[in-house]
Amino acid sequence: MANIEVKYMGMGLKSPVIVGSSGLTSSVDNIRQMEKEGAGAVILKSLFEEQINYEAGRLMGGHGYPEAEDYIKSYTKRNSVDQYLSLLKKARENVSIPVIASINCVSSTEWVGFAKELEEAGADAIELNVFYLPYDKNAPSSKYEEVYFELTQKIKSIVNIPVSIKLGNHFTNLIRVVENLRGAGADSVVLFNRFYEPDIDIDTMKMTSAEVFSSPSDIRHTLRWVAIVSGKVPGMEISASTGIHSGEGAVKQLLAGAQTVQLCSVLYQNGLGEIGKINDEIADWMRKENFKTIDQFRGKMNYSRIPDPEVYERSQFMKYFSSIH
Repeated sequence: MANIEVKYMGMGLKSPVIVGSSGLTSSVDNIRQMEKEGAGAVILKSLFEEQINYEAGRLMGGHGYPEAEDYIKSYTKRNSVDQYLSLLKKARENVSIPVIASINCVSSTEWVGFAKELEEAGADAIELNVFYLPYDKNAPSSKYEEVYFELTQKIKSIVNIPVSIKLGNHFTNLIRVVENLRGAGADSVVLFNRFYEPDIDIDTMKMTSAEVFSSPSDIRHTLRWVAIVSGKVPGMEISASTGIHSGEGAVKQLLAGAQTVQLCSVLYQNGLGEIGKINDEIADWMRKENFKTIDQFRGKMNYSRIPDPEVYERSQFMKYFSSIH
C-alpha cells in the first residue's frame, strides 16, 4: 500500500500536498474542509506589509501632522496584526494538520517582532513571502539579496519554529541565493512565488493586472529549478509552487526533489476536492511503479542523479529546437 506521508521542515504531514497562501486560506471553514479533503498542511493568507502601509497612507490623507501619522500607521498595523493572529488561533483550534503563517515582506525591518507573536499564537511554521523589486540601476544585485539573508537571520534568531522563504524566479544566481539562505538558517525555500504582474488594456489605455491563475505549463520553469537546486544544495528542503494542477505535476516535482507541493490556482478553478484527487493520483502512480513511500523516489530525477544533467540547462534548448523544421 502506498504511503504518501512526508516530513517537511521537521513536521509530519499526511500528504505532500499543501494548500498555498491565498484568499482560500483566510476562512476557518475552508481550512477545516481542506483538512477533510486530505491536505498535508495549510498556509494562511499572507499579511501584506505593502498593503498595510498603503492603507495607513490612505487614511492619513497627507494632512501633515507627524504625530497623527505615526498613530494612524501604528493603529492600522496593529489592527491588521490582531485580525491575523485571531485567524491563526482559530485555525489552530479547529484542525490537527500544521498551520503555517505567511508574511509578505518588502523590507527586513518591519515584521521581525511580529514573527514571535505568530509563534506564540500557535503557528507551526512561518513562510516569509519576500519581494524586493530591483529598480535602482546604481545598486548591485548583492544589495537586494542581502535583504533576504538579513531578514532570515533576524527571524530565525527570535523564533524556534521552522521558517521557509518563498522566492521569486528572477535571481541571477539562484543556487548561490539558496545556499546563503541555508547559511542564514532557512529551513526551506519555496520555488516559486507568483507575483502580481501589470498589464495594459490597449482599448482603454489603462493599467490592469495580468492573469492571476497559473496554468499547467507554468510547471516547466519551476521543475527545472527544483531539480537543479535539490541537486546542488542537498541540505535545503524545497516546496514546489506554481503550475501544479494534477497528481502528475505533483509526482514530477517530487521526482525532481521537492519535499512538498503547493496548490492554489487549481483549487480556485476546480474546488477543494482537487486535493483528494491529487493525493489519489500520487498514490495510484506509486502503486503502479511499486514505490511504498515517497522517500523511495524523491529526487530520483534531480540534477545530481540523472545520467545527463545538462538536460536541465538552458543551453540545451537550442539543441532541441534546432531539430524542428
